[in-house]
Amino acid sequence: MIYEMRVYRCLPGRLPALLDRFEKATLKLWDKHGIRQAGFFTTLIGASNQELTYFLVWESLAERETKWTAFATDPDWTAARTKSEADGQITENIVSQILAPTAFSAVK
Repeated sequence: MIYEMRVYRCLPGRLPALLDRFEKATLKLWDKHGIRQAGFFTTLIGASNQELTYFLVWESLAERETKWTAFATDPDWTAARTKSEADGQITENIVSQILAPTAFSAVK
């Protein structure tokens, strides 16, 4: 297993719009494409309270490439993203890291 950590930093005041998009659209599309999440988190204490961090679980980089590409090019995703940004851009930037658990990790 490998994990992907993604951190979305929102423009001021736009975190609620991002959370709404994930809850109402993105997660359904991930189910459609077989993308598995391992958790979502907002920042209580840190550099910015306008961040959403989440983890995805992948069997391999090849699985990630296939499923993420299918999701990213899905017309339903394009429509959902466009609709959610009708009041303006939501994210300032997105950072992604692919992580491998250590031998002693509680998460494998």
